[in-house]
Amino acid sequence: MSSAIQDYFEGKIDFVGQQRVDEIARIWLFSFTALSFALGFALHSLKISFMLLGSSTVVLCAIVLPAWPMYNKHPVKWLPALKPSGGGTNKSQ
Repeated sequence: MSSAIQDYFEGKIDFVGQQRVDEIARIWLFSFTALSFALGFALHSLKISFMLLGSSTVVLCAIVLPAWPMYNKHPVKWLPALKPSGGGTNKSQ
C-alpha cells in the first residue's frame, strides 16, 4: 500500500508532458487574468477579480500538479547501465 501512495506522489511525467503542462498553465493563467480583470473592471469590484483569479488558480493546480497518466504518454527509454570492466584501462596517469 505504501508503494502505491509513493508512486502517486512521486510525480513521474515525461518531457512532452512537462511541455503540455507549461502550455496549459500559460494559456490558462493568461486567459483568466484577462477575464478577471475585464469582469472586475466592468463591475467595479476588486473582490470579483481576485475571487475569479484565485479560484481559477486552484482549479489549475488540480489540473497540472498531480502526475496524471496523460502527462506520461511518451516515457524516456534510458540506455542500460554500463558494468565496470576488470581490465583497469580507465586509470588516470
